[in-house]
Amino acid sequence: MTASQDTTSPLVVLVSTRAVLTFEQDNLILTPATITISPATGKIVNIVPAVLPKTSFPASTEYINYGSKLLLPGLVDAHVHLNEPGRTEWEGFWTGTRAAASGGVTTVVDMPLNAIPPTTTVAGFKEKLAASKGQCWVDVGFYGGVIPGNADDLLPLVEAGVRGFKGFLIESGVDEFPAVSSQDVALAMEKLNGTPTTLMFHAEMIPPISDSVGDAVQQSEPPLAPTGELNSYKTFLESRPPSFETYAVEEILSLAHLAPDLHLHIVHLSATQAIPLLKEARAKGINITAETCFHYLGFASEDIADGDTRHKCCPPIRERSNRDGLWEELVAEDSCIKTIVSDHSPCTPQLKLLPSHLETRTPPESHSPNMHHSDSGIDMTIPGESMDKILVEKTLEDAAIAVADASSRGDFFAAWGGISSVGLGLPIVYSEAVARIAAEGESAAPSIIDIVRFCSQATAKQVGLSHRKGALKVGMDADICVFDDADAWTLRSGDMRWKNRCSPWEGHEFAGRVKETWVRGRKVFEFGGKNLGFVGESPVGEAITEKRTA
Repeated sequence: MTASQDTTSPLVVLVSTRAVLTFEQDNLILTPATITISPATGKIVNIVPAVLPKTSFPASTEYINYGSKLLLPGLVDAHVHLNEPGRTEWEGFWTGTRAAASGGVTTVVDMPLNAIPPTTTVAGFKEKLAASKGQCWVDVGFYGGVIPGNADDLLPLVEAGVRGFKGFLIESGVDEFPAVSSQDVALAMEKLNGTPTTLMFHAEMIPPISDSVGDAVQQSEPPLAPTGELNSYKTFLESRPPSFETYAVEEILSLAHLAPDLHLHIVHLSATQAIPLLKEARAKGINITAETCFHYLGFASEDIADGDTRHKCCPPIRERSNRDGLWEELVAEDSCIKTIVSDHSPCTPQLKLLPSHLETRTPPESHSPNMHHSDSGIDMTIPGESMDKILVEKTLEDAAIAVADASSRGDFFAAWGGISSVGLGLPIVYSEAVARIAAEGESAAPSIIDIVRFCSQATAKQVGLSHRKGALKVGMDADICVFDDADAWTLRSGDMRWKNRCSPWEGHEFAGRVKETWVRGRKVFEFGGKNLGFVGESPVGEAITEKRTA
């Protein structure tokens, strides 16, 4: 496998006894490999499925032998909330993409909500693009949003380069991104049918009383009236039962005939009860897929302590048996779950309303846009941010939290729903898979090849980037993750690279750690290196705005 090479520019050669390469017909193979990349073009220019010695190359060639560490295509995390502009105290391009880079993620796709303005118009998209300039450590694609009344904005957003669209069938939690009705969904399907894009849904709906749990259903927030203690995870779980997901999926499928030539997608699938519905639809020829998330594969409701709102997300983390069902679907031959993503949806620790014994304290000197680096000894202020603005936002939020009733601490209904995990996905899913294989045999969980397919190859395809992302193949972007599957470690607060150190993954042990990340032929992260491992003074990531063609 080779391509024309620019002989005037130095090349870099990466070798390992284990690499996951993409061959013809997108087949993935674990093999020794020598990969030649061009930092000048950002592309992979040659691959040999064997380890070639350094003497095979000119003396000036940079030659790196990784031994038995795994060389993988950079992960494409197709579900990330970066929240900029508008909610930069929650997250931002600088911190969010650094967190991604630290975990071998070379491309993230930013969701249309939680930033202000949301990406529901071309004007809003342009504001987001302007905010991203000079801040991205990995490449960033963008989704557009479907909200009531913006049907005429959808095709212009396609032309502007969004990778797909997302709409909520239940309240999103932010006022500027309201839920859509079935009529809105139908209109969006008709507008986008035949367009090379993906129409995605947060698939929760309140079922009619006759179809659900009876008189407990209320058309208010929370969707079901709590029937127990508000700090009990069991109470929260019961308030968003599987019927919310199955009813939403049924509604989407009932409208699918309006868009026979449009890819439909269910984001963050939690309830296994929806899987038979999706499989039946796919068997009938409906082009619909689903994703699940690292937290649904790693956590179980029985293990969530009362008040630990770090675990709150919607749809919720369900029972252990449900988690087992998701793993079973991942290894099924005809699986409807095609991708695994983070759904990184951060907020400030205060908005999680954590009990005092779990509360994350931000040191006073860290009131910078990059809060979690206060102990690094490095000026990590994000370019373009107003410190006065950050301090005002922080002061107002602290004041609001201070006047809240102390009884709201640990309240799963009042806390913000979302889990921080961008950059942790590979260690999470690999560790869980290894444990399941050890306990139940090789057929119990995906192999490293399968993980690459779920987290790189298929996610790139989902967002129309498979022509350049998600594969180690000649001509592709030289996006590479170096993964040491022999390095066992425990996540500590100081390991978190997103803006706020608040995640339910803290304290978890992982089997395998990302050692290096390369974006388009340039190393951007090296574990253990200075500057927290981030290479170079300026980020090299780019906003992806090319019009989607597939």
